Amino acid sequence: MTTRKFGFDTQQLHAGHVLDGAVRARAVPIYQSTSFVFKDFATAKAINAIDEFGWEYSRTGNPTTDVLEQRIAALEGGTAALALASGMAAITYSVLNIAGAGDELVASRALYGGTFSLLAHTLPKHGINTVFADPDQPETFAAAITGKTKAILIETIGNPGANLIDVEAIARIAGKAGVPLIVDNTFATPYLFRPFDYGTNVVVHSATKYIGGHGNSIGGLIVDGGNFNWANGKFPSFTTPDPALEGMVHWDRWSAYPGIGNFAFVMKARLQYLRDMGACLSPFNAFLLLMGLETLSFRVERQVRSAERIAEFLESHPDVAWVSYPGLKSSPYRDLAKRLLPKGAGAIFSFGVKGGEARAAKLVEAVKVFSFLANVGDSKSLIVHPATITHAQLDTDQQRDAGITPETLRLSIGTEDVDDLIWDLEQAFEASRI
Repeated sequence: MTTRKFGFDTQQLHAGHVLDGAVRARAVPIYQSTSFVFKDFATAKAINAIDEFGWEYSRTGNPTTDVLEQRIAALEGGTAALALASGMAAITYSVLNIAGAGDELVASRALYGGTFSLLAHTLPKHGINTVFADPDQPETFAAAITGKTKAILIETIGNPGANLIDVEAIARIAGKAGVPLIVDNTFATPYLFRPFDYGTNVVVHSATKYIGGHGNSIGGLIVDGGNFNWANGKFPSFTTPDPALEGMVHWDRWSAYPGIGNFAFVMKARLQYLRDMGACLSPFNAFLLLMGLETLSFRVERQVRSAERIAEFLESHPDVAWVSYPGLKSSPYRDLAKRLLPKGAGAIFSFGVKGGEARAAKLVEAVKVFSFLANVGDSKSLIVHPATITHAQLDTDQQRDAGITPETLRLSIGTEDVDDLIWDLEQAFEASRI
């Protein structure tokens, strides 16, 4: 036990892991088991009633997954976390945890295509509608809030245009309305930005991206800030008896838990949506994500520095129409980036190649180091055409609102030698002229 507050690099290696008393394995063990033997009948009864924490069935909790949950909660500065099978599961459960038929959300219109589709097409089938606001104008979020609004949802760094949003301003709007602010922090990671420090209430991640960092496992995370009053009258599912849990009142049970504090949001999501819908993360994937998390800060620091150089190279290139990267001096988000992201404005950004979609297609087929695929945050550098791949489900107007045009290409900068990446782009520009 220690009272020392450990730094980020130490926590990404050690947070949440206590050595096994019998084996004392230094690496986090993979508990590849569906279920766990109860010590005795009394213990089984206590665990099932959640009178004590313990392991029962890996759909709702697993020792390997638990370390990942504790570690991301520590890195984000939250009270607790929930690991899930994908980033989309994390966003979906976060919404369902607080909204039902007849409720609304307010969200940034510059979102990952899958998130936009969930909000614009899938959830409305179940009675949950979304009003989309302009991320460059916080007042549009305030104007969109009604008595039906249950949350505001934004991304720290927009996908794919790398637009920034004034998280502090949006948090004030959410707080005034008495609704939580949910922030997708996938592109920034807790190394570059910790949303809870700026008034956010819930953080979600696609752990598939920077947290895993090696393109080998899919996962999602919800982190509870422990800083929202779910008993403010707008969220009766937190303050009325849960018939599926013998009348448990989630706010009464989890808002002031000894040693943790308020983690009512995550516990309710675990006991209702993870248990009943089952998008659980496998222990093996949890292990792979933990291995990636151990080097998060070192990878991201290098990737950001390389992204800055590549964005500057592209901005001065005769074949490039525009570059959207908050770290550039010419970016309209430059001041916001310096205030919110002093360690760097991320390593994912977009640019427009002169010649439109036809030229973009030739360029992505000509790269030799970059990989043409639908992922980001990998140690390997990646390139994609958003209008065709990641945001294809959006119509033309929706793509334009998200900053996507036919000539748009999105880059995710990896950890290769930056001179090799610049060479690769240059030779691809050459090849695409033919």
